[in-house]
Amino acid sequence: MSGTVDIDVTQVGGQGDGLAEAPGGGLLYVPLTLGGERARVRIEGQRAEVVERLTSSPERVAPPCPHFGVCGGCALQHWAAAPYLAWKTDQVRLALSRERIDTDILPIFASPPGTRRRLALHARRGGKGVILLGFKERRSWSLVDIDVCTIADPRLVAALPALRRLADPFLEHPKSAPTLHVTWTGAGLDVDVTGVERKSGGLSADARMRAAEVASAGDMARVSLAGETVYGARLPVVKLGDAVVTLPAGAFLQAVPVAEAAMAQLACEAVAGAGRIADLYCGVGTFTFHLARLAPVLAADSSAPAIAALKAGIATAPGLKPITAEARDLARRPMLATDLAKVDAVVFDPPRAGALEQSREIALSKVSRVVGISCNPQTFARDARVLIDAGFTLKSVRPIDQFLWSPHVELVGVFER
Repeated sequence: MSGTVDIDVTQVGGQGDGLAEAPGGGLLYVPLTLGGERARVRIEGQRAEVVERLTSSPERVAPPCPHFGVCGGCALQHWAAAPYLAWKTDQVRLALSRERIDTDILPIFASPPGTRRRLALHARRGGKGVILLGFKERRSWSLVDIDVCTIADPRLVAALPALRRLADPFLEHPKSAPTLHVTWTGAGLDVDVTGVERKSGGLSADARMRAAEVASAGDMARVSLAGETVYGARLPVVKLGDAVVTLPAGAFLQAVPVAEAAMAQLACEAVAGAGRIADLYCGVGTFTFHLARLAPVLAADSSAPAIAALKAGIATAPGLKPITAEARDLARRPMLATDLAKVDAVVFDPPRAGALEQSREIALSKVSRVVGISCNPQTFARDARVLIDAGFTLKSVRPIDQFLWSPHVELVGVFER
């Protein structure tokens, strides 16, 4: 269909786009719209781009970021906080309902703007040698060259000029499309760069030297290339509970410290009184060191560098209960019910794919309390059904809005039997 048509948006769908009925029937996805709005759109398959907004929802607000609408990083800055957060809570409720799960859904924890400590910034070379650094445009491979970011820690925003200079040597090869994975740590900026062309020999010695010089001038803690250190002035450390942990290059870390703290508190409250706790998919010890204030902890994760960092961090936190840590692929080799024989409570925080095999082993064990932390309500609900069918009750779920203004929502679920 060519030309424009007028449509009525009925609601916001699960990916953050407005939903409307197409003129010939079927569903249209209309980005940057809200329920109750009428818009003139140009239809492209199942998607529609707004040409003109004819009526506006009373829930519409002015987006705080000047890049919003072009930048693909945020989808929902135009929505008032209360209905936006209610919508995120509804996404959790809908995911649970698909597995026939009814539980107490607690008020959502909302991360404030300016608190995200991690960004993945794409770099490209623009015209006249200009370095573009930012996020991809909506539905495009082109970049939005950003100078502000409303969700990011102000210290990351202040570092954007230095990061733009840092990107230059990593663009040495015309086929390189580097992404700077930037983390603000207790020692300053930690940057791991991926997407650099390697078939032609990788980064030259000259480019490495230039990257080190820029990193030094920008007072960065460390710069690495796909995990290999290019420049290191200080060890990038984070405080996790009572421990100080040195991050392996490219290691997983929760994006927002206040959200991490909220999830850790919820987990600790749920397992208080346990004699021994298992922390599965533990990473570098995000929750391990909080849990070890309460009881001995058995920790496991597939990343050997993360487990090594966790073990090294134990020495920085005297007074904790014993921690046993193991590098183990829990998807292929889950902690068996027999491994959990002396465990009273389990905390698990898997990747988006969930923890189906591990959930089946927990279901077979004698564990009485489980805390599931998830960045994907759909796979959480699937895994929760396994536990519920084995006799657990999902007592409560608390949604966590860690990825502000995106369609992603996290949660903490507490099971008992």
